[in-house]
Amino acid sequence: MTTENARGRFLDVLAQAGTVVLGKEDVLRLALCCVLARGHVLLEDVPGVGKTTLAQTLARLLGLRMQRVQCTSDMLPADLIGVSVYEREAGRFRFHPGPLFAPVVLADEINRATPKTQSALLEAMEERQISAEGETFALPPTFFVIATQNPLTQLGTFPLPESQLDRFLMRLHLGYPPPEAECELLRGEARRARVQQLAPVLDEAALLAAQEAVRAVAVSPALAAYVQQLLAATRTSPELLGGLSPRCGLGLLAAARAWAWLDGREFAVPEDVQRVFLPVTRHRLRRAADHGEVREEQLQTLLHAVALPG
Repeated sequence: MTTENARGRFLDVLAQAGTVVLGKEDVLRLALCCVLARGHVLLEDVPGVGKTTLAQTLARLLGLRMQRVQCTSDMLPADLIGVSVYEREAGRFRFHPGPLFAPVVLADEINRATPKTQSALLEAMEERQISAEGETFALPPTFFVIATQNPLTQLGTFPLPESQLDRFLMRLHLGYPPPEAECELLRGEARRARVQQLAPVLDEAALLAAQEAVRAVAVSPALAAYVQQLLAATRTSPELLGGLSPRCGLGLLAAARAWAWLDGREFAVPEDVQRVFLPVTRHRLRRAADHGEVREEQLQTLLHAVALPG
């Protein structure tokens, strides 16, 4: 499959997903950038705005098997990783893989799970492998986590620690649909039924080829220096607690490459970095004054304070 064909299929995925998740084209494109950049995405919003539907739609159109995990406060790490069961006939224990071994994992309401259970995702999301019973198991090459979480002001939630948040390439907010899209939603059929009618546009081989093409998108030394200056600006800002890590910088460039590739370019430009800057960075930073979440205006100010490469 040529690069143009692969890009055309992804644009088709974007168009078809837009018929299910109405009025959220920008969020859908950012989520696809996460897939292309081999990152994970965290969807945060109030219940009922379509977070789970978005995840199911992407998995369906990408042609990947999805395993949904409904996180609860009594869930154990073994419920995600798997367990070893003694087989009397064989006289030994046999490991039975858990839902984390699926190509796409939907961790629904992840912040309702306890920190101990949340930590079971760390190795899988960063190294795409799982250690259990003294062995290391590789995960599928397309392994991708889509997690949803409710606002922390709601009852029964456990805040995700910084180490867990850092595993997500982006945190996206769906928000309420525009009025015209909401009217269409109210008049039309159930969105879940619409998801089941979708036909896969891609398969695993096509997705892996597209991810390789995205990795080949060129990043100039000047653009890399620009990203480093953005990272440094967050570390020296008196309004922010700490700053962005080199891992965040790598994720920022990966997301910018994906955005450029979807635009039909074989090179990334500063505008690509600026376009993905907020969703890649806002969940990794805290305000110095009260340790609260950083405001979008603060990030926009910082972004525009760093000079563009000449």
